[in-house]
Amino acid sequence: MKSDLLFELGTEELPPKALITLSHALAEELTSCFNDSDLSFDHMETFATPRRLALLVTALDVSAPDKNLVSWGPPTKVAFGENKSPTKAGEAFAKKHNIATSELLNNIEHDGHQEKLCYRSTQKGELTRDLLGNMLNESLRKLPIPKRMRWGNSKEEFVRPVQWAVLLFNNEVCSENILGLCASNISQGHRFHGSGDIVIESPLSYEPQMRDNFVIANINERRDIIQAGVSQLASDINGVAVLDLALIDEVAALNEWPVPLLGKFDKAFLSIPPEALISSMKEHQKYFHVVDEAGHLMPAFITVANISSKDPQKVIEGNERVIRPRLADAAFFYKNDAKISLETRRNNLKTVVFQDKLGSLYDKTIRVAALSKKIAKRIGADQTLAERAALISKSDLITDMVGEFADLQGIMGRYYAIEDGEHPDVAEAQLEQYLPRFSGDDVPATAVGATLAISDKLDTIVGIFSVGQQPSGSRDPFALRRASLGVLRIIINRGIDLDLNDAINIAGNQLKLDNKALELIRKQVLAYVLERFKSWYKEEGLSPEIFLSVAALDLSNPLDIDSRVKAVSRFASLPESQDLAAANKRVSNILTKQLKGQKVSPLNTSLLVDEAEIELSKAVDRLKNITTALVRDRDYAGALQKLAMLRNPVDRFFNEVMVMTEDKSLRNNRLSLLTDLHNLFTDVADISLLAGTK
Repeated sequence: MKSDLLFELGTEELPPKALITLSHALAEELTSCFNDSDLSFDHMETFATPRRLALLVTALDVSAPDKNLVSWGPPTKVAFGENKSPTKAGEAFAKKHNIATSELLNNIEHDGHQEKLCYRSTQKGELTRDLLGNMLNESLRKLPIPKRMRWGNSKEEFVRPVQWAVLLFNNEVCSENILGLCASNISQGHRFHGSGDIVIESPLSYEPQMRDNFVIANINERRDIIQAGVSQLASDINGVAVLDLALIDEVAALNEWPVPLLGKFDKAFLSIPPEALISSMKEHQKYFHVVDEAGHLMPAFITVANISSKDPQKVIEGNERVIRPRLADAAFFYKNDAKISLETRRNNLKTVVFQDKLGSLYDKTIRVAALSKKIAKRIGADQTLAERAALISKSDLITDMVGEFADLQGIMGRYYAIEDGEHPDVAEAQLEQYLPRFSGDDVPATAVGATLAISDKLDTIVGIFSVGQQPSGSRDPFALRRASLGVLRIIINRGIDLDLNDAINIAGNQLKLDNKALELIRKQVLAYVLERFKSWYKEEGLSPEIFLSVAALDLSNPLDIDSRVKAVSRFASLPESQDLAAANKRVSNILTKQLKGQKVSPLNTSLLVDEAEIELSKAVDRLKNITTALVRDRDYAGALQKLAMLRNPVDRFFNEVMVMTEDKSLRNNRLSLLTDLHNLFTDVADISLLAGTK
């Protein structure tokens, strides 16, 4: 038998940025509880508003299934004595299971090894209703809440004070104790529009009853209402609403009855950088901004009210009054900041700590400037401009604007650099130093910006490693994983030919590391940065073995590594690849076992006696010059394409030639041939690691 379940927990306003996470986590935890008790259901729907978390479970088992229990007793030779009379062991078994000793002979079964006493019974499944209280409290206890709070005299803890609880199952109220409250069928609607206590008639009536009381319980529906309403209002003034998904989520979590409204602000504010206005509207007021067809900011905003006002114009006017001083503050910050150049602000960076052991932000700019100058030389960027961009790169962090809106770092630096009359590339680099900020974000478009971005990130990574603060587990306070991946993406996407060993050494030299410490840090940082390739290629759908086949060569140029990985990926799709990979694995095993790291003598063609080894030697020799030239030109795909021609001679060699012959001179010469074959492939990658990947 099945029935529907409704659970609702009413609270004070929940933190909007955590609402969706809490809702999903509650569903996952309760599902886990059901699974542990073998309770099945058809569907679970989540509801989440600023004042409630709720779940609707349809067709949930009314009780857990019965369990068939088996209890094995002693073997029959122990349980019975002469004349089949029960021993003390048999009597104890009968007493334990409350059966007559006379019935013991009817309780004998074979366990697969011998005959034993056996008692079978059925344990009645527990009623779901009896389990719900513990299940729900346990699920609530496990929610990812960093800091819980108490309220009143209660010892209960939750993210916010709990006001009511609703629990309905099998068309009955379950009066369970939920976080100190006795659950009922009484809920609350909208704080202002609701009609007071709402008696929930049944689980399936919950959502429409909420709607009747101005609560749209489904957050996805509220998202849709917000997105559609905001877009339409922007369209009404021939504009386009910029729909930030995170902002939509947050606004949906702030409103139970979302009503989008269009407001306007003074055009005069458009004279200051649009990012400053947008941040002010978005961060402080949770407004959506509007742009024209060309992408220019329009003097309008869209707010989402949590009430259905009889006079919406008054709500709009109220928001317009609120935003005016906010925008005025932004205008003041910008104009006031622009009075002091980024260069002048540099000295003030001496009082801002970057990291205790690595000094101030001023110290960081000195290191990054020196690193940028040297990296610029290696990648063909302007050294003077790169050095200049680095020296002023952190000056905007101590402006009023960035102090108010931290997400404007770099953005405002670019504007202030333009105001200061800096070179356009230097100004652009102030923004580009932080790119890419997230997966899929743009990389720097200018050579100077790319140089600064790489240098700044490497200085941070090498510096943090040098003071022993490298990431461990999920802990990564300096975002070194993102920085490392950023370095790789800039290098690959811009086609920058840069050896990381060289760059890391330069960065380490700026930290005044001694040779021993520098060598250790270089190895650690190189391994850490290149490790990011794994997740990168995983996202691209490449098997781990493809990257590992290249990683086995201990390379340090990301652009070169990427070229090889792409070539190996194409090679892996060839029909010859698996046979050659298996052959190379065999070759690698033979050489490792027989040579044990020792070098072999050069191949002596006069000692080649079998036709198969002669054919393979000629094929290897013929391809060597061709592939060497292709590898030198980094045409790795072309080199592997040529090497695929070795499939037949390699197969013939292993089918017809005994490598470990008793003749020592022949054996050593064949090991030399295999070494030449192995080296031919490992000029590109260790394809033996591809064996068995399909």
